[in-house]
Amino acid sequence: MIEAQPSKTALRVALRRAAHQIHDAKPLIFDDPLAVRILGAEYADELQRTPDSAKRPFSAAIRAFMVTRARLAEDTLAAGVHERGVRQYLVLGAGLDTFACRNPYHDVRVFEVDHPATQAWKLTMLKAATITPPPTATFVAVDFECDSLRAKLLAAGFDFALPTVTAWLGVVPYLTTEAFRATLRVLARLPEGSALVFDYSQPAEVLSMVERMMLESMSARVAMAGEPFQLFFTPEQLAEELDWLGMRVVEDLSGADLTARYLSGRTDGLLLRGRAGRICVAASKGSVEEQVG
Repeated sequence: MIEAQPSKTALRVALRRAAHQIHDAKPLIFDDPLAVRILGAEYADELQRTPDSAKRPFSAAIRAFMVTRARLAEDTLAAGVHERGVRQYLVLGAGLDTFACRNPYHDVRVFEVDHPATQAWKLTMLKAATITPPPTATFVAVDFECDSLRAKLLAAGFDFALPTVTAWLGVVPYLTTEAFRATLRVLARLPEGSALVFDYSQPAEVLSMVERMMLESMSARVAMAGEPFQLFFTPEQLAEELDWLGMRVVEDLSGADLTARYLSGRTDGLLLRGRAGRICVAASKGSVEEQVG
């Protein structure tokens, strides 16, 4: 991310989540009553110009991936709250995610972590939209180049002794290996009953020629925005990396897996395509649960 500027990719994600609310057929995969509102009048015209799913299938596929990963994260939280006593939700790289402001669990604290510039921009957007975060929401500004995530969370009142669900969406592909490992070392210390949901991208060499071209095009766009892709894994490489860091894979979901869970039977053109994007649910090795979502 460009120093002292809010994340441009965070805005693109927010626009796609909002477009899902107004352009895709019911039932929605991810129902977010604040997704359009937080963007305000400034982006209303752009939302109305969202390409039709039938005319721009690959654009619709990106939107489908973004809303299914958000749905999976919140489904994992719901399971944690009801089945394992989870009382903390940690959102890393929150962008314009609105869960903290629509949190239905009165005894679950939500900690949003983001770069100071992006978080300041979000708080401005919330104020402009007259969306008031509840007392259960805590915003933690972290510059990962110079701040300790653990220290910042502790200072904000985060309890590392409580089971926690962590959503880390749309972040991992932009990280260096060192930053990925540093964050996982912090999350691996969370207790039994905790879960981590994150998405990742497979490397170009395991993709079809068409997907390689799509990845190259998207890589060029995000690089021009100052947020280049840097980190890729195959499922096997990711499992080895997590194991080395003290965590284990609970679920590693492909596009076909996500389609079966969330998109089966849809006729509005909102479909996942290709093999590049995957979503992992992970837990520390000490956890006895085999399913967290």
